[in-house]
Amino acid sequence: MKIVILERGTVGADTDISALLGFGSTDVYDNSLPEEVAGRVAGADIVIANKMPLNEKTLYTAPELKLIAEFATGYDNIDLDYCRAHGIAVCNVSGYSTDCVAQHTFAMALSLLEHLPGYDDFVKSGKYSAQGRFTWYGLPFSELSGMTWGIAGMGNIGRRVAEIAKAFGCRVVYWSSGGSHEVPGYQRLELDELLSESDVLSLHCPLNDKTRHLINGNALSKMKSSAILINVARGAVVDTAALAKALDAGVIAGAGIDVMEKEPVEADHPLLRLEHPDRLIITPHVAWAGREARQRVVDEAYANIKAFLEGGERSRII
Repeated sequence: MKIVILERGTVGADTDISALLGFGSTDVYDNSLPEEVAGRVAGADIVIANKMPLNEKTLYTAPELKLIAEFATGYDNIDLDYCRAHGIAVCNVSGYSTDCVAQHTFAMALSLLEHLPGYDDFVKSGKYSAQGRFTWYGLPFSELSGMTWGIAGMGNIGRRVAEIAKAFGCRVVYWSSGGSHEVPGYQRLELDELLSESDVLSLHCPLNDKTRHLINGNALSKMKSSAILINVARGAVVDTAALAKALDAGVIAGAGIDVMEKEPVEADHPLLRLEHPDRLIITPHVAWAGREARQRVVDEAYANIKAFLEGGERSRII
């Protein structure tokens, strides 16, 4: 049996993939380009991938392909119709990053709310040493307790964020892109209400026709000028050009962005040229990527492949 791992680098060199090597002859590539896929998967029985396009143009060299195992939850890189027509099973990994993404959500929110980069710079620049008092609070901030934390998307991650926000003493409200999703213990609002009432608004919804540019210029104008926006969902849920304008204009107080419409972000993107860069924290699609989460991706992919070879249907998409 031939196994091909197209994007080993996406889970990091510090993860242990030794279990995957036990299924058969394994070709491991740290990274792949779309134009390299067809040549690399030639003759494969199992392909492990993440972002590489797997379709008629890239899989025609693998007529014996039986399974595609994703190192990810998303599978929009795979042509499912092609796979169905050719008897190729597809499985993914879900739920592996819930705690990690929730943690990153609060890391960004608290850093913005408490102006931690600004206070850090105040001390390291020597300004603290040069003034006579034991403290300096020139960047005023408020307690999270008592604030309204709004959530767009109450899936596994959204619910975990809700639990943590509640533990901080927040009133937690949410909006459901489906329109009727009820989560006991939390108040569901219409979108305009969510925008106007949230002190912190975190996005955890899927990207679809209803959520694409959900947060645009009009939506931002309905938010509090003191509000913080956090996007750890999908880049295109936010119109990032409109966000850049809103941040510089003080329409909202700040934003934490982990995902962009195009990744990596373009060097000349407006978010990287803000007049007030202190209002933004931006990270390189890393919210999911704690060590434990990345190892879970590998371990779950192994379990999916093992189940498939034993006749099971674990985490199957098709």
